[in-house]
Amino acid sequence: MDLKWIAVRSKPRAEKVAFDQLIKNDIEAYLPLIKKKRKWSDRKKWVDFPLFSSYLFAKIELKNSIYVLQTYGVNTIVKFNNTILTIPENVIKSIQLAIEGGYELQPVEFFTRGDDVEVIGGPLRGTKGIVIEKKKGHRLVIKIDALQQAVAVHIDSNFLQPVSIKRASIL
Repeated sequence: MDLKWIAVRSKPRAEKVAFDQLIKNDIEAYLPLIKKKRKWSDRKKWVDFPLFSSYLFAKIELKNSIYVLQTYGVNTIVKFNNTILTIPENVIKSIQLAIEGGYELQPVEFFTRGDDVEVIGGPLRGTKGIVIEKKKGHRLVIKIDALQQAVAVHIDSNFLQPVSIKRASIL
């Protein structure tokens, strides 16, 4: 059996649901979680959040990847040039060791100015554009060309995916 780690994109804010369902379906999965302190009006509490928003990992034979896609909470499998992108075992192990070792991990913005992106959620789903500016937080301004006209829109980076991955690795 040739098991490979693959990156799985969950539905928005459904990483834990997708993880639980993969485990329930006997698929090995890994959801890197980091603790953040949250404050409510009456208390403070440590809460687990996914390290990579909307992403988790599954270990499976590539020919059986359809079972991952059929899992409740899973949106897509990350692909490059229409081929499932595999994550090396040592990358997964490094993330696990860093989290277990108490290191403070923070995801870094993936998108940079000039990146070609596609909107994957919301009313602009399927629209392609170019990142022209990064705003505070996870907001980006993308330029959308349509009918030889351009319009800029402020959009959350969680609703974007790269049109082409310029780097050799997803992490």
